[in-house]
Amino acid sequence: MPSNLSLDLEEVKQSYAEKVKGYKKRVVVCAGTGCMANGSMGVYDAFRSAVGKRGLKADIALQKEDGDILMGATGCQGFCQMGPLVTIEPEGIMYVKVKKDDVEEIVDKTLLSDGLVERLLYESPDTAEKLTGTHNIPFYAKQHRMLLRLCGSLDASDLDAYIASGGYEMARKAVLMMEDKEICQEILASGLRGRGGGGFPTGRKWELTRIHDSDIKYVVCNGDEGDPGAFMDRCVMEGNPHAVLEGMLIASQGINATKGYIYVRMEYPLAVKRLRFAIDKAREAGILGEKIFGSEKNFDINVMEGAGAFVCGEETALIASIEGMRGTPRLKPPYPAESGLFLAPTLINNVETLATVPLIMKMGASEFAKMGTESSKGTKTFALTGHVANTGLIEVPFGVTLREIVGDIGGGVVDDDGKLQGCDFKAVQIGGPSGGCLTTEHLDLPLDYDNLQSVGAMVGSGGLVVMNRNTCMVQIARFFIQFTQNESCGKCIVCREGTKQMLALLDDIIGGRGTAETITLLKELAHTVKVGSLCGLGKTAPNPVLSTLKNFKEEYDAHVFDKRCPTGSCEALAFYRIDPEKCKSCKSCAKKCPVEAITGAKGVPYVIDQSKCIKCGACIDSCKFDAVYRGR
Repeated sequence: MPSNLSLDLEEVKQSYAEKVKGYKKRVVVCAGTGCMANGSMGVYDAFRSAVGKRGLKADIALQKEDGDILMGATGCQGFCQMGPLVTIEPEGIMYVKVKKDDVEEIVDKTLLSDGLVERLLYESPDTAEKLTGTHNIPFYAKQHRMLLRLCGSLDASDLDAYIASGGYEMARKAVLMMEDKEICQEILASGLRGRGGGGFPTGRKWELTRIHDSDIKYVVCNGDEGDPGAFMDRCVMEGNPHAVLEGMLIASQGINATKGYIYVRMEYPLAVKRLRFAIDKAREAGILGEKIFGSEKNFDINVMEGAGAFVCGEETALIASIEGMRGTPRLKPPYPAESGLFLAPTLINNVETLATVPLIMKMGASEFAKMGTESSKGTKTFALTGHVANTGLIEVPFGVTLREIVGDIGGGVVDDDGKLQGCDFKAVQIGGPSGGCLTTEHLDLPLDYDNLQSVGAMVGSGGLVVMNRNTCMVQIARFFIQFTQNESCGKCIVCREGTKQMLALLDDIIGGRGTAETITLLKELAHTVKVGSLCGLGKTAPNPVLSTLKNFKEEYDAHVFDKRCPTGSCEALAFYRIDPEKCKSCKSCAKKCPVEAITGAKGVPYVIDQSKCIKCGACIDSCKFDAVYRGR
């Protein structure tokens, strides 16, 4: 690798392409966190061993001019539920749920004989057809993978591979050929909005930072992705760290910064490792550090691990944490653009926003703006989880509907045992603890910042939790309020005490102690927390409660007035009953009941006195005839 890349990016690109041509096959193993947790690195090692035993020449770093097999370990390929994933190029064959014991068969049938291992191909749940690759697997075919395209194909540790894909060309152009205002205008014209949740126009934020005169300015990448069920930023940092670095480089030229920080939550050790490795390689190549790309400009990046506080996703709390102080928000103004990190003008964008910047620069603002909706341009990544057949990381254009995401990409709603049911969709929680619930009436709502805000929800960082008809929406609201209450920094009383009291009120409802006054008080308290909290996280904390109260009021009413949970999920509101058709009058349930709530006689079905029943479940465990059940 040359030390000065101002003239050599094309040379690296050509050299890489020539080396790749020398290999007959490429084995790509997913090495994202999800697949690694399921043993993908064991699969990777098994491939290297199996290839070597058969006398084939394998290479993992393009150190040779030719060979038989090129091995690659990529970042997350998205289809997490089907991992570990293995792709064979150039045919594009994808094998799913691969284990170490499958490797020998793959090598013999596919690498040596150009055949298929049918049992490892993805099987369509509708037709049982075996599908060979991403081009015909609906989970992939229905997406528009622009940002995520390289995450599943590039070796995250290979700088040459990133350059060969066109990487750092736009950063070099920004450093050597563009003025700061020109860069900011390009991003503004693209319509890119912050992907971290707020949706603030990115170019405007850049321009607000650019206009402040200062000898020191900072670019901060917010990788403190704390929403339950969200893993979009993690996958980008793990799978394509150089895209994040390039986005920060371009941003630094737009605002005239010389220093950058990537703030990553401590629960992402693999992302931290790969980012630091990428930064070291970029420094060695003259891309980061002093005299970048052979110019007289300097820009360097450091990675800082957060302490695991959800509130540090808020930009002023994040700044305090980098400065070595307790991560709590502060009042604005002044905004970070004017007085941020160490009181210097500071630009803060999240991982997805910054990684999108090189793509915009390459395709042009006008082309990027053609994707999406009038108010929300481009694509958005979502973490699709919950009661859905296909879970994983997806990327779709703004304007896509929930019906398309859940039905086409997600493959439909499943029951609690993971079996495909088809028509039992109940809701989607979008945007994590700061978001809201969408229902069947929103299935055809085009998803973008403004449309979601109009129905009391938000894009947030991109979590999408699908729920089936057996989900208790009061419990869902409680889950998210408990999360935000636990994560409240405690600085402002309204958030600290308000979320605690909201949690207590929800406990009363779930525990059968709720009254009409409980619901009234819950609504009033939610609005108070929303208005009176200091930071954006506190202001959005009540969203799950307010949206479920609006969209599922009948469930709250059933809990409070009928003392019944419509889904049977709330233990305190469950009714234990005995089916007279199945009861054999064997006395086993009555003998086990600790409060003598069960009575009966020989030949007469036993019954449970609901006024005495403590709902311990001993009767269900003791019955050999499945006569005792928990009713709604």
